[in-house]
This record gives sequence, C-alpha cells and structure tokens, in this order.
Amino acid sequence: MVVDVHQHLWTPAFVDALRRRTAPPFLDGWTLHLAGEPPYEADPADHDLAARLELNAGLDLALVSLSSPLGVETLPPEEAWPLIDAYHEDALALPAPFGVWAAACLGDIDPDRLAATLDGRRHAGTGANPVGLQLPAGALGDAAGLARVAPLLDVLAERDLPLFVHPGPATRPESPGWWPAVVPYVQQMHAAWYAFAAFGRARHPRLRVCFALLAGLAPLHSERLTSRGGDGRGRVDPGMFVETSSYGPRAIDATVRELGVDVVVNGSDQPYATAPDPGLGDAARHAITVTNPNRLLNRKESRK
Repeated sequence: MVVDVHQHLWTPAFVDALRRRTAPPFLDGWTLHLAGEPPYEADPADHDLAARLELNAGLDLALVSLSSPLGVETLPPEEAWPLIDAYHEDALALPAPFGVWAAACLGDIDPDRLAATLDGRRHAGTGANPVGLQLPAGALGDAAGLARVAPLLDVLAERDLPLFVHPGPATRPESPGWWPAVVPYVQQMHAAWYAFAAFGRARHPRLRVCFALLAGLAPLHSERLTSRGGDGRGRVDPGMFVETSSYGPRAIDATVRELGVDVVVNGSDQPYATAPDPGLGDAARHAITVTNPNRLLNRKESRK
C-alpha cells in the first residue's frame, strides 16, 4: 500500500464554514485572512477534488488533515468546533484513496468527543473512520502542553492509533513570504520532537507519533544533545516517525543516517508541495513510501 501521510484538501463544507466567518481565519471568496498575516489568494484548483484524484493516481492511501496553520484548533470552542465538524463531515466522505487525520479543539480538551469521532459514532455514515489524530506542534512543545493534551493521546493509545504532529499558526512580522515555513514552523517541530522524547514518551510508551517535515531536522542535533548531557546518538525511538515533506535527498539522507530508514515516511504536503524523491535507491524508496507508513498506521503492507 503506497501511502502519502500528509495532504490538505479544503472541502466544500469547510470552505463554506470559513466563508461564514468575519474574523480570522476566514475566506472572502478565495482570499484567506489569518491573524497577523497579509491576505493570501488561495487557488481554488488546489482544492478541486477531481484534480487531486488525478494527482493521487499512484497512491493507495492519501491522508488529509486540517490545515493547522489556519489556527482553527486554537480558536475558542464555540468557534472551533463548527469548523472542525465541517472538516470531518466532508473529509470522512471523500472517495478512495483518501483517508483522514481527525482534528480536535485545544480550548476544549474533550477525549469523549475524540473517541466518538475515531470510532465513527459522531459522523456515522460518512465513510471510513479517521486513521488517527493531528495536533499542531505548538500544543506539544513543552511539558505543560503535553500534559494538557495527554487525555487526547490516551484515547489514541487505547485504540492503537497514531498522532500526526504538524506546524501550527505562525504570525509573520516584516519578513519575506517564506519566513513562516522556514523559521517558526521548523522551530515548532524541533521543540515538539524533543518535548515528546523528554516528557511525553514516559506517559505514552506505545504511542506512535509522526512529525511533519522531518521534525524540523531536530534528530540531526543529537550530537549537541549528547554534549549537553542528554540521550543522543544511538538511542532511536522506533515509535517516533518523521515524514519527508518540504525536504529533499540531502536532508532525507542525513536523517536516515541518524535514525535509520525504518522511521522515515512519505509525505507531500499537497497542494503546497510534492512528495520528494529520497534519492536513496529502490529499497529505501519502498521502505519510505510503503513499509514504514503502514507500520505507522498499523496496517498490513499490500500491493506495490
């Protein structure tokens, strides 16, 4: 089963919910307004279902998730839940090869609601159940954050489902357009990687966690970690995965040398990027696109 663990697709119900809002995040037509950022002209073709199905023709499974940089999860509960419900309703009804990462409101930690979503009881009849939960990295960047979301992670652990950690909102001061993706996103992922290792793993010993964009290259800092008294090189957690979006062969190669190939998984970040070729040969490509994503999702490897 060839898998892309990281895509975004704004479905009609979610777009409509954003257009009904008058405060960020909201859509005016296809102009996206976010707190602390200039308006962004979204391309409707990026979220066209037929076009995305064409792009996904070589995949057995493409996992879509809520766009955490929009800041939906951090809105007050009365604002967040209608957007999250709209996302779930449409995303769970998408045709194959789509699968769904669930979302949750961080202002209203509700493990019962998450359990109902994951078990298919909250959105009955829409399609397959979510494969796991996505949370923004900023919610997991320290001990306090991990303690706060621990009830949600317990729900995942009880069901043997994984967590996907994605960059969250990032305000952009006077800086180039690439700044959020290259500076705060990377910093958020770096903090989440080390925070989970230091504070989260002890409470959730069997939880599988996948960090977007190679965890901001956090694993490559193991030598510095060791030199400052931490557990660094040689200590690989087989339940902490990293996905490849926004990086290429050099970064993937360095990460594989540090962690081994068994915890690197394929992700594209469609429609904002395409899945990189790891450039490490057929065996590594198969591991990254087939074997490892299926281990993350606890599914049997099949086809290709």
